[in-house]
Amino acid sequence: MPYQIYDNRELSWLKFNQRVLQEAVDTEVPLIERLTFTSIFQSNLDEFFMVRVGTLFDQLHIDKEKRENKTNMTSGEQLDAIFKRVRSLEPQKDKAYHDIIKELKNNGIECVLPDELSEDEEKYIGKYFKHEILPLLSPFIIDKRHPLPFIKNKEMYITVHLESKSGIKLGLLPVNDSFRRMIILGKSPLRFVLVEDIILKYASEAFENYNVLDKAIVRITRNADISEDDDSFLDCDFDFRGLMEELIKKRKKLAPVRMQIKGNKNSDSIKYLCERLELSEKQVFTTTAPLDISFSFALKNNFEGSALCYAPFTPQKSPQISDSIPIHSQVQKKDILLHYPYESINPFIRMLNEACSDPDVISVKITLYRLAKNSKVIQALIDMAQRGIDVLVLVELRARFDEENNIGWSRKLQNAGCTIMYGPKGLKVHSKLLLITRKKGDKVEHITQIGTGNYNEKTSELYTDLSLLTANPDIASEALEVFNALSLGHLVEDTEHLLVAPLSLQNKIIQMIDKEIYHAKLNEEAFIGIKINSLSDRKIIEKLAEASCAGVKIELIIRGISCLISKVKGQTENIRITSIVGRFLEHSRIYIFGTESRRKIYISSADFMTRNTIKRVEVAAPIYDIDIQKKIMSIFNTLLSDNVKARVQYSNGLYKKKISKGEKVNSQLEFINKAYENSVSCNTEQSSANENNIEYQPSEFYKQFLMQ
Repeated sequence: MPYQIYDNRELSWLKFNQRVLQEAVDTEVPLIERLTFTSIFQSNLDEFFMVRVGTLFDQLHIDKEKRENKTNMTSGEQLDAIFKRVRSLEPQKDKAYHDIIKELKNNGIECVLPDELSEDEEKYIGKYFKHEILPLLSPFIIDKRHPLPFIKNKEMYITVHLESKSGIKLGLLPVNDSFRRMIILGKSPLRFVLVEDIILKYASEAFENYNVLDKAIVRITRNADISEDDDSFLDCDFDFRGLMEELIKKRKKLAPVRMQIKGNKNSDSIKYLCERLELSEKQVFTTTAPLDISFSFALKNNFEGSALCYAPFTPQKSPQISDSIPIHSQVQKKDILLHYPYESINPFIRMLNEACSDPDVISVKITLYRLAKNSKVIQALIDMAQRGIDVLVLVELRARFDEENNIGWSRKLQNAGCTIMYGPKGLKVHSKLLLITRKKGDKVEHITQIGTGNYNEKTSELYTDLSLLTANPDIASEALEVFNALSLGHLVEDTEHLLVAPLSLQNKIIQMIDKEIYHAKLNEEAFIGIKINSLSDRKIIEKLAEASCAGVKIELIIRGISCLISKVKGQTENIRITSIVGRFLEHSRIYIFGTESRRKIYISSADFMTRNTIKRVEVAAPIYDIDIQKKIMSIFNTLLSDNVKARVQYSNGLYKKKISKGEKVNSQLEFINKAYENSVSCNTEQSSANENNIEYQPSEFYKQFLMQ
């Protein structure tokens, strides 16, 4: 396949983060929300350097001639391209930040620098530094006699170049979490100064016997790419949980990959620090904005409800749910689909709590990846185990940056009596799968839940996700097969209904694309619609390009990475790629194959990335209920009609906002309004139908599917 239809994964991700930054300069976005988008851009970039750039440095040391399989770039070439691109993005972020701060001042919020303080404020800050900050500072000196202390990942430090006759003498002052970040100077208007700026101003007082020549604020980003397959751990004596604890300790000590500086990059002290940290000049980035803009979230909390933030929104009640009937009874009668964050996660939590007190529930099996801090899901599972229900929990200890949390949850669940297991060696379990088994007399029935997002009450209010609840016995049977395989350390090789990676997802996706190619070659209408976070699986990319050449109409809604370039003449002309970045993080995955008469729809935890399709345990669930099919198609088409937050990819790989024609459509706002409407006027006819005692019956579509 020609290189012109491919984009490099890392450079495509940087394009995504630029789309995040575009929200920071969009004047239609509330002002404090714009500030939070600069912070999100910044934290996204932190993780990118820790994981992706860290991985490329590792690859560079192993085999510097190895090339990636899409744009044929070596690790070194990718790193050079990344550094160049980030260097062009940083000034855009700085300008966005300063423009927002200027506008905030006009709205009664002032983030001031030390040289902007009034005389009274300067006196106050001087006393504040002396009494509240200086006693907590831990100054270090680095020279020939004093070794460089460990510089923590993402922690800010004040660097001070101290005059010395014996060569460079560098002073370091850590700016850690023991300090209050925002020092309030006044409340009307709100005036505050950031603690690192205060420490920078008075740094010489921490080194009172020295003459200060230069000073700056720096921040180091370290490689965080750890792997449980590391050779040094293959033969260790730890159990898997112990292994992960050791790997987390190791991560904290990995090599620096980036330095950020607010100050003079070319000072002798910075050059000396770079030399000691073995950082090249291209790994050093200067900024005029704060090195950490996360204080924006504190502002957001304080001004929620004002015009400076998005209008408050609370996830609404689903019109499919009745408050007076147990959830399992409702699901037995009809499949239910919840659409987060527009619809509340509460029915799911309620179902778990009802299962805890249901005498007919004999077992619950669930996979856990990321959880809320005070997880109601965990509490429900603990309550079930303590009541005597057989609770099996697969806890994925390798969920990046959530490893420590998940280690803690696994211990807590185990202590409560749950059976704990971990994913198979070398494969993360990323599926979102729950199976509740009830036995009433001789009758056994199941409720299966399959979702696109985590069992996390917090992110269910911030991420768009889908959650299917079904009593379909065939889906339950295959869900049980997945759990049994995981328990025994096996993989599911084939299924009739679910798509299960790593052995039975990619191949079936390709088969369904092939079917659309077949119809297109018969001059019949053919369609593929996919909504995912990322696309990098080369096999699927090649098959989509083949489908495009055959005349299949392909709509791809991809929030982040797309290694496929659309609209390339003669190759991907029939593919349109849309990316939506807005108030909520687009996280749901939807697969649609075929036109209406033969349409197959799935929701899934899997993106079309090699790591998802052949290196993880993922599950995609078919949608058999006609009403839910219509709901998902409505969601998909609404996203396609977005002309406010949607960007479209062009044949040069760049993204541009859609040109608005006619009425403006902000898809996320449409879903919010629809959720409010549904909540106010729930479908009374359906509520009435739910009260009828009807057992689960397969839909006509499901029967037709079995015959295909």
